[in-house]
Amino acid sequence: MSIRQRIPVSKIMTTNLITLNVTDGLDKAESLFKKHHIRHIPVVNGENIVGMLSFTDLLRISFADGAFQDEEAVDTVVYNMFTVPQVMAKNLISVSPEANVKEVAEILAKKEFHALPVVDHEKLVGIVTTTDLINYLLEQY
Repeated sequence: MSIRQRIPVSKIMTTNLITLNVTDGLDKAESLFKKHHIRHIPVVNGENIVGMLSFTDLLRISFADGAFQDEEAVDTVVYNMFTVPQVMAKNLISVSPEANVKEVAEILAKKEFHALPVVDHEKLVGIVTTTDLINYLLEQY
């Protein structure tokens, strides 16, 4: 394995995390997605990750992308019908900060999701996305 493949995921992961609590509403989730221009938000209960919410999950329940055209027009009726735990992905695969970039790339290439929580002793310490991986690979050229 080359040195590049042995780089730990902790070197490329996002550590300045935006998270949702299990008790937060979907309106808050939409606001965070738009404000921070992100596509995945870990859902936590204390310091423990319990799920992952993607912007795609939110679009799926909004019935129409039109709900997202106007910054101020949040479809509160739809958002009040669901809770974050009902919409988030629950069967998460997580990696440790020591996992190497190649291992992470293999997981993301085989699965249907685009973000992995990075967990150290059951505590959420980061998130690594396909975008993080692509940016890392681009730096190698």
